[in-house]
Amino acid sequence: MKIVQVPGEDHGNIMLYTLSTCIWCRKLKKWLKSRGYAYSYVDVDQEKGRDREAVMEELKHWNPRCSFPTVVVDKEACLVGFKPEKLKELIDK
Repeated sequence: MKIVQVPGEDHGNIMLYTLSTCIWCRKLKKWLKSRGYAYSYVDVDQEKGRDREAVMEELKHWNPRCSFPTVVVDKEACLVGFKPEKLKELIDK
């Protein structure tokens, strides 16, 4: 599985499950980067074979509907969709 690390200020573990073709996923990445947050992401549609199966299992754990983007903060809170204000609350708690 290809997890991309984006450098920035550490605000805990921020993991994104995204699609490379999703405009909301791109907006979320841009929003996080513009605020200087460090985060990781995986473009699920770019994964193949067992790596794709593994990432889909992870995603289903947090978001059974498997919609994008899905954000997991500190492996305890999940937010689905591009909701900057709610995400900021989760990150800055």
